[in-house]
This record gives sequence, C-alpha cells and structure tokens, in this order.
Amino acid sequence: MITAYITHPDCDLHHMGPEHPESPLRLEAIRARLALAGLLQQTMQSEARQATEEELARVHPLRHLRALDKCVPESGIVTLDSDTLMNPNSLQAARVAAGAVVRGVDQVYRRQADNVFCAVRPPGHHAEATDAMGFCFYNNVAVGAAHARAKYGARRIAILDFDVHQCNGTIDIFKNDPDVLICTSFQFPFYPWRYLRSEWHNVVNTPLEAGTDSAAFRRAIEDDWLPALHAFKPELVLVSAGFDAHREDIMAELCLEDEDYYWVTHLAMEIAALYADNRLVSVLEGGYDLDSLGRCAEAHLKALLGQPFGG
Repeated sequence: MITAYITHPDCDLHHMGPEHPESPLRLEAIRARLALAGLLQQTMQSEARQATEEELARVHPLRHLRALDKCVPESGIVTLDSDTLMNPNSLQAARVAAGAVVRGVDQVYRRQADNVFCAVRPPGHHAEATDAMGFCFYNNVAVGAAHARAKYGARRIAILDFDVHQCNGTIDIFKNDPDVLICTSFQFPFYPWRYLRSEWHNVVNTPLEAGTDSAAFRRAIEDDWLPALHAFKPELVLVSAGFDAHREDIMAELCLEDEDYYWVTHLAMEIAALYADNRLVSVLEGGYDLDSLGRCAEAHLKALLGQPFGG
C-alpha cells in the first residue's frame, strides 16, 4: 500500500494568537510523532501547492473569495468571528491546505499512491459556501471533491467526517447533491448548531451524546454509515479526519481512544477497496490536545499504510 503524506511549511504561517488552540504546534506534534514512530519515512512525502482561484470557486462563489481577500490585514490579527481570526498569511496557508487535497486527488487518480493523508491547516469542514467560520476559511475536502468531479469525472464521492463537530460547511456546499454522500459523526447538541437535524437524503448524521465511548461509537458508525456506503458504492472516498473526539481533548466530551481512529480509518479503507480501487484521500480537521493528536494521527497513518495497530 503506497501512502502519500502531503504538507507544506506555509501552513505554519497562519496563527490566531498565542492562546488559540488551532495553532502551528498541531502540525509539529503530528510530524514529531510520526517521525518518532518511523512512519513518516515509510510514506511518499510531497509538498502541497496552492489551490487556484478556479479550484476554490467550484465550491465558494467568486464574490465570497474576493470578500475574504479584502479582510486580510497588512499586519496583526483581524477577527472574522469569535473563533476565526486572520493574520497577513492566513489565506496563503488556507490556499495551500485546500491545494493539498487537490494534489492528493491527483495522486490517487494517477495511481501514484493508493491513499493520501494531508497534514495541513487551517482546517476546512466548517467553511460554508459563503461563510468562513469555526477556524476554517476554505472547505478543503469540498475543494478536493469538486476537483475530482471536474478533472476525473468522479460521479459518486463519499465524504466521511469523524470530527467531534459536524461538518456544516460540507453539508452546506453539497446538500441535496445525489453524487456526494456525506457521513458525519459528532457530539450532539454541540457547535456548529446548524444542519444538526438536516433532512437531506445524501447526509447521514450520526449524533453522539456527551460521554460516548468506543463501543457506542463503533456501533453507531456500523449501523448508520455502512448501509449507506454499501448502497452508494463510492468511486472516491474522502475523509475529514478530526481527532478532537478523543477522551483527552478538552474541546469536547466524547471518549474515543487512539485505536478507534485506526478502526474507523480501516473501515473507510475497506469501502475504498470494495468500490473505489483503494482511492482514499484524508485531510486533517480538528484535534487540539497535542499529545493525543500525535498519537491519533499515528493510528490513522498506520491504518493507511496497512500496518497493525500495535505493530
């Protein structure tokens, strides 16, 4: 199994102040853990490139992109909402984050890799078509999905999101699109407080109560996601990989363990193997406790590489 690892140093240029949990330290924690475990060296490493305006505009209207550009400060930090702040380099980092998923899609369709992990930030799954929010500016996974359709004619794309927060942005962009299946597990009730009870046929919501443990999480995923995925038969599997449902992450109150991320990644890979010729591209979303974030990324990458969890 060839696993590509895509990142870019420009992702570190975006910061929202010393107290903000979505910091450049997140990527350093992942890199350090994967290097220590000897996994980084087993991947095909490459740099992301910036997403083009055309690639971004497939999911975000041009007027919105222009409005975001106008918000960029010459110095210091400006506030878009209570959670989402921007420095002079934030959109540069965001374009690289979205471009990483585009490159990952290219790699799996060109058979350069079986699967891909994009270790990038800022995250993207809260970014709606015309609204940056929840630490997110562009919807990275949506940009990748739109690229797969435009460049490779992908018709059935599954987006699996196991972040502790629901992917309101991804739903906003693809709601009622029969060629995109969105499966999202999340703590309920919880941020982002919108789309939590959506009735769209292509959205599989898996709300989880505070305190949900490994066994309950796995049961819910098997009951909710697997029937929908087998019926849908995706040609491409995209993963919004948020690791903030871990029991050590103080941002929320779910109680997942490291091995749950190995398990759910392996489940996604089985779907990709059955229907998508192994094509799977994963992109980092949440995860704010640095120690557990590194361990969960290690579990995720071990699964992608086809290695046993304990090995």
